[in-house]
Amino acid sequence: MATSNSPAKGSNQPLLSKFRKKHAMSLLCLFLLSCLAVSSFTSYHKPDKATLYIIGDSTVKNGSGTGEGGLWGWGDFISAYFDSTKLNVENHAIGGRSSRTFLTEGRWDKVLDKLQPGDFVLMQFGHNDGGPMATGRARASIKGNGDETQEVTLEATGKKEVVHSYGWYMRKYVREARAKGAIPIVLSPVPRNIWKDSKVVRAAEDYGKWAAEAAKAEGGYFIDLNEIVAQHYEKQKPEEVKANYFPGDHTHTNLAGAELNAAAVIEGLLANKEIPLNDYLVSDARKKVSAF
Repeated sequence: MATSNSPAKGSNQPLLSKFRKKHAMSLLCLFLLSCLAVSSFTSYHKPDKATLYIIGDSTVKNGSGTGEGGLWGWGDFISAYFDSTKLNVENHAIGGRSSRTFLTEGRWDKVLDKLQPGDFVLMQFGHNDGGPMATGRARASIKGNGDETQEVTLEATGKKEVVHSYGWYMRKYVREARAKGAIPIVLSPVPRNIWKDSKVVRAAEDYGKWAAEAAKAEGGYFIDLNEIVAQHYEKQKPEEVKANYFPGDHTHTNLAGAELNAAAVIEGLLANKEIPLNDYLVSDARKKVSAF
C-alpha cells in the first residue's frame, strides 16, 4: 500500500510551528541584548570629554611651551576660551616642523592613535614648508595642492623619500582625522611681520590658499587666520607691531603676540557657527576676543 509524507490528521504540526516562533523570538531577544551590551561597553570606554588636538609649528608652540626667551605660540593660550569641564586641549605642535616632517617623524600617527569620535584637530603649517627638500633640515614640501611627487635622497641618512605637495599632506591630515570620527579645522598660517606698501604681506596666493583648498577638498573646516591676524596688525603702525609682538625675528611672537593670535583663532571660530567646536566655548568667549 502506498505511503504518504503529508502530515496526518491530528498531528503536532501546530505545536511545532509555535515552538519555532518562540525559538525565533528568543534568538531575537538574545541578539538585541548583545547589541545593548556592546553599545554599553563602547560608551563606557569613550572619554568623558572631547579633546581638541593642536598640530603645527613654533608659531603654535614655541620650544617647550614655557616662554623660553620670551617667545610663545598661540596654542598655549587657546584653552582659556573653552569650557574645561567639556573639552580637553592638547597642544602637539613642535617647532621647526613642516606639514611634511610632522608626518614623517611619526608625530601625526601618535595623535591619530588617540583620536576618538567627536574630538577636534586644529592644524596650522606652512612656515617651514620652504627651503631644501633633501639637505640641511630637509623639511620642504612641494609648493601647491597637487598630487605630484618628487623622490629625494636625504643627505643626513642616505635614505630615499617620496615628497608630496603641501596640500597633499594637509589633505591627508583632514581625511584621516575624519575617518576616525574627529572634526578637522585647517588654519592658514599666521602672518610674518613683513609689510609692503603699508600692508601686511598675506599668504592668500600660496599657503593660505592651499590650506583652504585642502580643507574644502576633504570636507574639513577652514579659518583664514592669516587674514584675521593681518587685519589686527594693520590697526597699528609697523614699528608698533614690532615693539608689541616681535622681540626678535619677524615670525616668532612674545606673550602678547601669542595671545593676539589665539584670540584671532577664536574670532574665526565665532564667525563660522557651523563649526561644532563653538559648542565648547566659554560663555564670555566673544567678550574676551573683543578685548583685542
